[in-house]
Amino acid sequence: MLSRKQKDNLIKGIFFGIALVSVVILGLIMFFLFKEGLPIFKYVSVKKFLFGNYWYPTSEPPDFGIFPLIVGSVLVTLLSSFIAVPLGIMTAIYLAEIASPKLRNIVKPVVELLAAMPSVVIGFFGMVVVAPFLQDYFDLATGLNLFNASLMLAFMSIPTICSISEDAIFSVPRELKEGSLALGATHWQTIVRVIIPASLSGIITSVILGMSRAIGETMVVLMVAGGAAMIPESIFDPVRPMPASIAAEMAEAPFRSEHYYALFAIGIVLFIFTLLFNMVADHISHKYRQVGVATL
Repeated sequence: MLSRKQKDNLIKGIFFGIALVSVVILGLIMFFLFKEGLPIFKYVSVKKFLFGNYWYPTSEPPDFGIFPLIVGSVLVTLLSSFIAVPLGIMTAIYLAEIASPKLRNIVKPVVELLAAMPSVVIGFFGMVVVAPFLQDYFDLATGLNLFNASLMLAFMSIPTICSISEDAIFSVPRELKEGSLALGATHWQTIVRVIIPASLSGIITSVILGMSRAIGETMVVLMVAGGAAMIPESIFDPVRPMPASIAAEMAEAPFRSEHYYALFAIGIVLFIFTLLFNMVADHISHKYRQVGVATL
């Protein structure tokens, strides 16, 4: 029989091994991504690749400017976050602090079920239902556009933001709320000045996860964003985010061709974008991790 210390060491070793495998796999993915993407810069400069306005990889000579793709990804993410973050957080506040326990027990499982909905189903809904509605109601040339993609990504992000934020708000110690109410604060003042600051770290984490899903989502933007590699002039213009370009063209790109290398280079740019976003968001999350009760 193993002693208690030996069991603890064994469990620590198992968890360390699992974590090490995860890190190694991530490192191998990064190595392969950079190995296959960096050769494109033998044919095009970094400046022209990042800030070129034309993406025509199969023309003669080819154009590998991904600036419209970057703009499309950024705008889709920002607009979807502008929709999803307020709705997700406000729904979480309602479920945790305002709704009755009976209603909460009904609504929360439904929200969590929506979070598990496949992206292809959401994309199909946006393509078949939302796109014709937008096209008819706003008299557009096409309903497959930036706004449609942002709506669908927001629909995907809201359940994640709501579920995690609600757990963070619900886990705030009851003593904080009771102390605030005992000092004469109203329920709304307690929510705004005590509960939200105390759960801010968890709320920010939910926003990070929700926006990260929007940044890297492929199937939805491939189906409903319109697929036009151009800089949009309005939210109703079609766009082509970076993940959609990789998914749409990778199967057609000859192995180890310039086009092939360019698609992997887009993956590098997307990886750097996601890494920088997560670093900033993680810094903000840690900054507010120990936030206490705000002044009433």
